[in-house]
Amino acid sequence: MKTFPMFLTMTGRRVVILGGGEQATQKCRLMLKTEAKIEVFAPELDVELQSLADGGRITHRMDRITADALRGAPLVFVGTGCPGIDAALHAIATDAGGLVNVVDQPDLCDAITPAIVDRDPVVVAIGTEGTAPVMARQIKTALERMLDPRLGDLAALAGRLRDFAAQRLAPRQRRDLWHWVFNGPLRARHAREGDAPVARAIKDVIRTGKVPAAAPSSVALVGAGPGASDLITLRGVQRLQEADIIFYDRLVDPGVLELARRDAERVFVGKEPGCHAWPQDKINAVIVTAAKRGQRVVRLKCGDPGVFARGAEEADALRAAGLEYEVVPGVTAASGAAAAVGGFLTERGKSDTLVLTTGRCADGNGTPDWVTHLTSRSNVAVYMGVAAAPKIAECLRRADLLDQVEVTAVSNAQRPEQKALRCGGRDMVSKLAIAGIESPAILFLSRPDTAETEVHVPARRLVAV
Repeated sequence: MKTFPMFLTMTGRRVVILGGGEQATQKCRLMLKTEAKIEVFAPELDVELQSLADGGRITHRMDRITADALRGAPLVFVGTGCPGIDAALHAIATDAGGLVNVVDQPDLCDAITPAIVDRDPVVVAIGTEGTAPVMARQIKTALERMLDPRLGDLAALAGRLRDFAAQRLAPRQRRDLWHWVFNGPLRARHAREGDAPVARAIKDVIRTGKVPAAAPSSVALVGAGPGASDLITLRGVQRLQEADIIFYDRLVDPGVLELARRDAERVFVGKEPGCHAWPQDKINAVIVTAAKRGQRVVRLKCGDPGVFARGAEEADALRAAGLEYEVVPGVTAASGAAAAVGGFLTERGKSDTLVLTTGRCADGNGTPDWVTHLTSRSNVAVYMGVAAAPKIAECLRRADLLDQVEVTAVSNAQRPEQKALRCGGRDMVSKLAIAGIESPAILFLSRPDTAETEVHVPARRLVAV
């Protein structure tokens, strides 16, 4: 970001507007939404500004504009309508030490006015750093339609009752209370009926301490998706924003953690290959302990919690401790890897069976189950398959499939460092090494009958070896 979004406290503070025409009027309309003291410097004012001055809502100043006259104003708007005069006034305002906004000259702006969606005290500001104001207005229009007109009234009501809740409810109860208020039927009721009935309902809950069971489970096993941070689900983001503590894996994109509450505790529990500093039993124990302390817990896993992520073991530990939990699915690695190279896990008339398996089970003792499913109408996705590639090749050799199988390997799917490779089963091990395909990776095994039945993978996304 070149600019940092921030809400400034304006109550009783002095804001100066230099200019008396339409540009100055537009800035004045914006600042009148605040509780600032507005001073307008101009030889004369247009009709609207003059009316505001006559009504005492702004102060009209006709004295000479100097740095001393502007000193002490934290925010100065410059909008005379003349670019040359505006540039000169910018120099004076800058010398006075305040933040300066010059209309239609972003290069002269210390502060840029955003597009605003006003549901006071809920305010949404949209900025494009001066590059695309039309886009900002389009986003504003979409948000205006999305947000209920009474949303600000509900937020203000919650603000008035916050101290009452803090006096009577424990921190966990308060979080559950506000989750119930803002995420359940009470919010829809407020949109229909307004403050009075909703205020009574909230006060009754605070007095009794019995929050209706609309809050989420104390633990959420959340799938973060296979790579890029924008592949997490909306529900996953919501759980991150509700969490008090987050236990996250090694492969979780750092951008996903940025979606969490800023004050949420983050605990790394990822296991490096060959390292057992965080064995599964220990992870289970810390999740249970945090939940028993009354914290709202998110166990954040790469991909999907239910696909080779040991989520079931954590769920078993939670059930044994008498704790409720919720599973929030994520985009699993096979889906992410196939999409990353333009392929499809199933295709009508070509591939009607999908097998998800893991290379760590291919221990060389007998023939793995996935081999029996490796037909011309199936795709087999092998998780954690790179390290097991020699054993996989041996299984294919024993099944007399080594020369019939095509392998598509994708490492670091949906990440900037993504690599992909297509090769035959016989030269799989050597080609993976030459191409630098390393974990985390998915191996897709298929048996195309003809060139026409091959899974389509764009050549531009494959590693040449």
